[in-house]
Amino acid sequence: MSKRLRILIAKPGLDGHDRGAKVVARALRDAGMEVIYTGLRQTPEMIVEAALQEDVDGVGLSILSGAHMTLVPRVIEGLRQAGLDRVKVFVGGIIPDEDVLALRALGVAGIFGPGANTHEIADFIHQQLTEG
Repeated sequence: MSKRLRILIAKPGLDGHDRGAKVVARALRDAGMEVIYTGLRQTPEMIVEAALQEDVDGVGLSILSGAHMTLVPRVIEGLRQAGLDRVKVFVGGIIPDEDVLALRALGVAGIFGPGANTHEIADFIHQQLTEG
């Protein structure tokens, strides 16, 4: 029997809009994953600590504030420093096309914009974490 995937969903920064994060969290849960939602206004350090404490397989960051090029690198670096290199990071929110390549170069496994299909998000995350 395979282990149930554990996914941390976090809202870094000052953005207070969490409907999308909650929709994705529910979709992942409905897809059989265990989901930990940290709530609003998390610092990168809080997210890394939660990932460490919860022993997650993946971290989903929901960012609508435009601060993704500041917050995502801090989370990824924090995960590396904590010895969590195996944890894959996924980003959702409003990400301009010109930032997608830079985020992927940092190691972001998947980027999902507004209107992304939740079944496709769940399938993508499952594939990334079980196949490779």
